[in-house]
Amino acid sequence: MIQVLIVEDDPMVAQLNKRYVEELKGFTPSHLSKTANEALSTLASTKIDLVLLDVYMPGVNGIEFLKLVRQQNRDVDVILITASSEINQIQQALRLGAIDYLIKPFEFDRFQEALLNYKQNYYKLNDKEQMNQKELDHMLRATLPVSEEVHVPSDNRHLPKGLTKNTLETINTTILSLKATQFSTDEIATTTNISRVSVRKYLKFLSSIGYLEETLTYGVGRPIYQYAINPEKQSTIRHYL
Repeated sequence: MIQVLIVEDDPMVAQLNKRYVEELKGFTPSHLSKTANEALSTLASTKIDLVLLDVYMPGVNGIEFLKLVRQQNRDVDVILITASSEINQIQQALRLGAIDYLIKPFEFDRFQEALLNYKQNYYKLNDKEQMNQKELDHMLRATLPVSEEVHVPSDNRHLPKGLTKNTLETINTTILSLKATQFSTDEIATTTNISRVSVRKYLKFLSSIGYLEETLTYGVGRPIYQYAINPEKQSTIRHYL
């Protein structure tokens, strides 16, 4: 089993990350630490394979913690899970050997991709004493398949592949009829009788063009994405209807 240390000062987020880890076969969330000093103590006394690390913490922050880990030559891998999206922070983390970087809020699929990629390489490296160039290139360049993201065309107003005007009109009409400050994917799916997966694609598209604002609400279980119309960009949808 891959032993995971979660370093996160927000108890709710820490428990959420713990549940995410528990859902993935082959991983054990063996320890939780609220501060970098707690995490360093854990690394000194416990065999940890992977650290899920926040940046913004009281005292020593995540980047400083990562520097200390490298200075101490700790044999551990690190994935950043943080709200920090500053280029400088990302560059520092990657230069210090972070193997992935997840910006909050993120979806479980992205979390799963990061850990499964890690597990794939973890067992490849631990099952061999040597590796040839072809095997190494395959490991470094291989990525697990992920769901297709919706991209907004830069030079035209056509809908992305897989989306239709009729369904977009239905979803938009439903959004306007709700007259609610915020709404979720499930509410739209229930009202329109369209699958949740399909509705999610349309809401992501509407968020990407600025028509909707997306926020992440933490509660019991997995976080819930809430949407609201952005009044400043309400006219953007007209180009696609």
